[in-house]
Amino acid sequence: MAKLYFRYGAMNSGKSTALLQAAFNYEERGHQVLLAKPSVDTKGDRNILSRLGVVREVDFTVGPGDDVLTLFQRHRDRVIEARGRGVSCLLIDEAQFLTFDQVDDLLRIALIEDVPVLAYGIRTDFQTVAFPGSRRLLEVSHSLEELKTICRCGRKAIFNARLVDGRFVFDGAQVAIDGVDVTYQSLCGVCYLEESGGVLNGRQH
Repeated sequence: MAKLYFRYGAMNSGKSTALLQAAFNYEERGHQVLLAKPSVDTKGDRNILSRLGVVREVDFTVGPGDDVLTLFQRHRDRVIEARGRGVSCLLIDEAQFLTFDQVDDLLRIALIEDVPVLAYGIRTDFQTVAFPGSRRLLEVSHSLEELKTICRCGRKAIFNARLVDGRFVFDGAQVAIDGVDVTYQSLCGVCYLEESGGVLNGRQH
């Protein structure tokens, strides 16, 4: 039986690099894979971008209302028609942006289609609140793996702080894609509280 895996970590923990390495490992051994990401992640357009400079185009993107199981089946059938073999793995980048139902589709792909699904993403937003997709992945995944990175102080980073024009902010929309004006920094709990003035989940202690 195939499994659903959730590999998560703070920003800059190498999630996209790990995904691309996993895809390479499958393909080096002669297996076919499919790569996907939510369409809300406009960074890189249809590409998965590794901070090490590796770039790869996804096979499909997932819109907010899309049925992931149907999308997977459509693209899997295309691979079978073109190459005469099935798909050995589905890899999803930025999985935190999926909806509750779309994560359930990932579980169905693993259990019903018997294809392993490797989902990569972050657990919480810049206010330390879980993204809906991440929350559901934590609930239903067969396997959870944390990809670690360090804070500026050297401790393990667990939170994602948002900066706008270089200044930390702790209110605003949950989703703001990393870009020119908005950037993110991975912080440990101590440094996060120092920058937020003790605020967690938008609330002052």
